[in-house]
Amino acid sequence: MSEKTTCAIIGGGPAGMMLGLLLARAGVQVTVLEKHADFLRDFRGDTVHPSTLDLLDDLGLGERFAALPQSRIDRGGVDIGAGRQLTVADFGRLRLRHPYIAMVPQWDLLNLLAEAGRDEPAFTLHMSTEATGLLRENGRVAGVRYAGPDGPGELRAELTVACDGRESMARAESGLPLREFPVAFDVWWLRVPVRGTAPAALTARTGPRRFIVPIPRTGYIQLAYLGRKGTDAELRARGIEELRRDIAELMPELADTVGELASMDEVKHLDVRVDRLRRWHTEGLLCIGDAAHAMSPVGGVGINLAVQDAVATAALLAAPLKDHRATRRRLGAVRRRRLLPTAVVQGVQRALHRRLLAPLLAGRDVAPPKPLLAALKAVPQLSAVPAYLIGVGVRPERAPAFARRPSRPAQDRRPPYAEQGDVKNL
Repeated sequence: MSEKTTCAIIGGGPAGMMLGLLLARAGVQVTVLEKHADFLRDFRGDTVHPSTLDLLDDLGLGERFAALPQSRIDRGGVDIGAGRQLTVADFGRLRLRHPYIAMVPQWDLLNLLAEAGRDEPAFTLHMSTEATGLLRENGRVAGVRYAGPDGPGELRAELTVACDGRESMARAESGLPLREFPVAFDVWWLRVPVRGTAPAALTARTGPRRFIVPIPRTGYIQLAYLGRKGTDAELRARGIEELRRDIAELMPELADTVGELASMDEVKHLDVRVDRLRRWHTEGLLCIGDAAHAMSPVGGVGINLAVQDAVATAALLAAPLKDHRATRRRLGAVRRRRLLPTAVVQGVQRALHRRLLAPLLAGRDVAPPKPLLAALKAVPQLSAVPAYLIGVGVRPERAPAFARRPSRPAQDRRPPYAEQGDVKNL
């Protein structure tokens, strides 16, 4: 099988789906390849930040997004002992339309974007279709090879955009130079039921060689359990009883429900990486999101950056793609636009890794700097600064004019993609 499109997007995650929708609204023929049959995944990043909420409003999707089941985080902090909690980031102090982080299952967000894409004649989504290799022609990337429900095929494209994450096939095949940064820890994701209403704050808990971040969700707490890198086998050998005990010691309020963790099969391991391509493009290929820069889960900003990469890409390349002039120089403009926020966030994450997480997980006592405690106590308004950096970012992107639409009420929306059966072209 052989097909042709203007822009082929590898990966139906937040960056890929957002880019596909935006380019289609500009009239660019775009095809998104998603290797799974649906978007249902446990422990994918479920944070939707204030800047992304503003973007959804601009795209006319705000009301439909608000109708999705969700919890909201209005502040984040750390337990400093003796029952005291330090608020480090207070989103309620931000003068924004949405001064909070929405916690929504990522499949709901992706279904919403797929549903919006279906309204655009230029948008095609192939599910159960895995990109297996890059097509090359005359020294440039000319599309992708794929394996789909009907067998192998080729999708030829003027531009291929890799949105296939930190394990990107396209990035690996491209040979683009990669800079990797050391990371001393990994994360294990799990969920624990709660009785009653979960708090709206995200407050990290610390103990000897342990660090837990509880993320409030609807009906349960999602836990990020941090430990030294390379210790997944050791953690699993200790068994579920020891893990339950660790959680109950750091979070006594979960002592009556943590026993519902049945086995280590419910604990998902994330190999944390921080890296960045030195160049995000080659002739006919562009990498964005985690394919261009794998982020640490610290701050939960990876999705926000990936979505903003997609917005910048659409704004910079929609017109050149329509005119068939997506040159290397124009592809390079995406990195020039997005490098600063990427480097700043990774720099902050690496500093926190080095000064807080690595010493703590090595067994050393680590306390928040006294000047920081004094400043936040004397001037609580300072908590708006990290809230802005997390929730909005260094260089937020706004929806380009060609992609903006009036809002449509939730009751008028069509059923999500997951209910549509074996449909390829939405």
